[in-house]
Amino acid sequence: MALDVEVLRSEIRKVYADVACNPNKGYHFHTGPDYARDRLGYPQGLLDRVPRAVSASFAGVGNPFSLGPIHPGEGVLDIGSGSGMDSFISASLVGPTGRVIGLDMTDAMLEKATAWQERLGLRQLEFRKGLAEEIPLDDASVAVVISNGVINLTPDKAKVFREVYRVVKPGGRLQIADILVQKEIPAAAKEDVPTWTA
Repeated sequence: MALDVEVLRSEIRKVYADVACNPNKGYHFHTGPDYARDRLGYPQGLLDRVPRAVSASFAGVGNPFSLGPIHPGEGVLDIGSGSGMDSFISASLVGPTGRVIGLDMTDAMLEKATAWQERLGLRQLEFRKGLAEEIPLDDASVAVVISNGVINLTPDKAKVFREVYRVVKPGGRLQIADILVQKEIPAAAKEDVPTWTA
């Protein structure tokens, strides 16, 4: 593809920085905890574990927790964590003996997530800046990788999955919610940044 990856990432950052700062503005995608509960099947009990200011900026497409349990003491990586709703839920599930790392490339989302992590004193939770194609973790360092509506935004999905395979422990689990297409996308659409961000 002739797509300029840096331009694409810049445009994606702009969209999600706006979601971090103005979650109720109205977008071409759904946001917030009511959407997560009513359309994606998140149990209210899990949503209650997350400050509403955090979950207001949620913009996922599915429920990775419906794919299997997260156990106390486990290590979890949340790729494209945004403001951190899934990361905060994971932190409540792994407990103080576990570890959750939220990875995102958008400063505004990371700032929001980190501020709430510090406010709540969740030592088992941290947020890092980085790309799904270049995960800043050691090999075989987490038991579970979750992601929610983010891998579809990456142009090199094979590289993302190679990185996921590298960081997940043998016997680890992938619990990914995302958007898939069943027909070939026209070449012009693949190279159109507004199509990617929509």
